[in-house]
Amino acid sequence: MRRSLALVSLAVTSMVALAFLVPLMLVVYDLARDRALTEAERQASALTPVLAITADPLTIATALASTEFGLAQRIAVHPAEGGQIGTGRASREQLTEAMRLGHASTVDVMDGKVVLQPVALGERRTALVESFVPQEELERGVTEAWVSLTAVALALVLLSVLIADRLGTRVVRSARTLAEGAKAIGDGDLGTRVQVSSPPELERTAAAFNGMAERIGGLVTAERELVADLSHRLRTPLTALRLDAETLGEGPGAQRIRSAVHALEREVDEIIRRARRGLVDGDATGCDAALVGRERLAFWAALAEDQHRPWRQVGADHPAPVRIARDELAAVLDALLGNVFRHTEEGVGFALGVRNRAGVVTILVDDAGPGIADPEEALSRGTSGAGSTGLGLDIAHRVVRAAGGSLRISSGPMSGTRIRLDLPAADASTGVARPSSSTDPADDHR
Repeated sequence: MRRSLALVSLAVTSMVALAFLVPLMLVVYDLARDRALTEAERQASALTPVLAITADPLTIATALASTEFGLAQRIAVHPAEGGQIGTGRASREQLTEAMRLGHASTVDVMDGKVVLQPVALGERRTALVESFVPQEELERGVTEAWVSLTAVALALVLLSVLIADRLGTRVVRSARTLAEGAKAIGDGDLGTRVQVSSPPELERTAAAFNGMAERIGGLVTAERELVADLSHRLRTPLTALRLDAETLGEGPGAQRIRSAVHALEREVDEIIRRARRGLVDGDATGCDAALVGRERLAFWAALAEDQHRPWRQVGADHPAPVRIARDELAAVLDALLGNVFRHTEEGVGFALGVRNRAGVVTILVDDAGPGIADPEEALSRGTSGAGSTGLGLDIAHRVVRAAGGSLRISSGPMSGTRIRLDLPAADASTGVARPSSSTDPADDHR
């Protein structure tokens, strides 16, 4: 913006400067020429008294020598009796025409101009004084004046550009402040406010921006409080459920129920913790996707055994560090594996694969179910064709996208659905994204 304002100022000021500079240069040239011709007329007029008193050529020559033009051999007298005294340059035709006119006139000759001044001597006798003005005298001082005018015009143009640049700097600084504030809001810092001093239009924009940020912060805070309150209300029935689960005795089924209740309590606690913490979270330590995958498979394996579902894991024994929180990745895998159990018949198999190659960790969830007819609709929040909330895939999609990855749905090798997660690989010790490669891991079948 600063550059554009400076260019506009340069263009406008240059046009204005040219509009004044060209006429001024012409005026200066005319003034210099008029000054030189006026001086020539004055030199010619200085000889009029001498011509009126005497016609003696020697006296007239002495008078010519006493003038500035005479010393420079730039003046001549043409007496009424004929002849020429001094150095003349006008042609016979020009002299005759000047005598006919009877008043001073200017004619062009080689290398300059000549002023012809008739002098009436009485008794119809007329002498003619010829004064020569060379071209350099006609243009004396013109070049210097033009250079001075050009320098003044350039200085004015430069000054206007500097002023426009300073004004543009104020506007750009205010616009940059607004842009930085908008970026901070987009990054989750809802406490950001901007202060803009000028111009008035951006001041009003900044006030509207601060009001919007205040409103967004209030809405988000209210939403977090509502989520935390609702989650807290779940603790009472969860406590009763946990106490009932403790009375079920021993056995695989009872243990599985107790594990599920404890997991549900942990999820509720995590929801409350995240709602209280807010949007800006500095926890970016990452986790090992292979380890999380093995843990979640172990959790779902018991239910798969009860439903006679064959399952397998691929490559989960190779480290695959990613920059995503462990609990978030676990929630994503639970949502995807849970969909397999909710939307396919008992006995339908599934598989979980993890591979780390070329700086990307890929997680594959395959099943042998009927597949998903419309993958785009399946990723829409709240959309489900099987009576569920339709939030699982949307939550998984948002979490993966926030980590810089992607989620794709397609047909898989097991004739059902394949859900592919691509996450940036990270160094296991620093959490910094890095290129990596690995060979295809061996399959581990149940």
